[in-house]
Amino acid sequence: MSPTRREFVQTVVAGLALGSRMVQAQEDSPAGIPTRPLGKTGERVSIIGLGGWDIGAVKDENEAIAIMHEAIQEGLTFFDNCWEYHNGRSEEVMGKALAAPGYRDKVFLMTKVCGRDYKTARSNLEDSLRRLQTDRIDLWQFHGIQWDDDPDLIFAENGAFRFAIEAQKAGKVRYIGFTGHKNPRFHLAMLAKPYDWASVQMPINVLDAHYQSFQKQVLPECHRRDIGVIGMKALGSQNGRIPRETGIDAPTLRCFALSLPISSLICGIQSRENLKQDILMARNFKPLTESDLVALLERTKEPAASGVIEQYKVGNYGCDWWHNLQKASG
Repeated sequence: MSPTRREFVQTVVAGLALGSRMVQAQEDSPAGIPTRPLGKTGERVSIIGLGGWDIGAVKDENEAIAIMHEAIQEGLTFFDNCWEYHNGRSEEVMGKALAAPGYRDKVFLMTKVCGRDYKTARSNLEDSLRRLQTDRIDLWQFHGIQWDDDPDLIFAENGAFRFAIEAQKAGKVRYIGFTGHKNPRFHLAMLAKPYDWASVQMPINVLDAHYQSFQKQVLPECHRRDIGVIGMKALGSQNGRIPRETGIDAPTLRCFALSLPISSLICGIQSRENLKQDILMARNFKPLTESDLVALLERTKEPAASGVIEQYKVGNYGCDWWHNLQKASG
């Protein structure tokens, strides 16, 4: 075995070992979708989460609400969202779904804040609480960390972090985390700040291991510190670019992500068919073997090399316009 291949296999085995511990911590739930611990928070979340961007893309509002109700009934109870998704429509339609009797208390609700300063973060949270028709956000995450000065802006004297702590003390926010999919160095910079994060959200997929890899650089550090990891972009993007360009089916790609040490995987669900496929995968999930993981990563090494398929790593997405506005006004 060549040194390069030996190192590659060792990396896979190390990731699988960490993933095995998370799988061992997995528990069945009455509704059928297993749950995993969210780091050291004491909370357990369904191993798949419903993506807020995609549910906001469902044109028929009543259908979107029906999808969410069915998801909850089937045990998919971790809901993702963000202040900016579809100009607030994602939060609004999710709020209508959760306002129906008996639904809000069954869901672990996460949304994201775009503001980097105190005033804008406060405004974002007020909007999110109103749209989601709730008095608290279970997990509030700083969205789209993708600029070198994002961490310092957030942690400035009048930064968004100060408001997040105040909101947490007031009971409006229960846990605080951050997200991003641009480059691992931004996540590592946030992890270096003086705060014990509840969660970190990042791309986890078969291509990531080969280019600006979050699973190699950030995932082990989160595991070491017992921070809950939320995976996203298992299919690459909203339009499923990885399965389309590699020929690897969606359930296998989801299983790859869930074989690593993550608490939950956010899934883009825009139809009942999407929902049923992801629920079936989650209920029947079995971690991939070492040989399966190696085979998948070797198969995707060449298409992953340039980062083009993971286009969110080579362009600016998320809250970049808020960043630029606040940097100019600051």
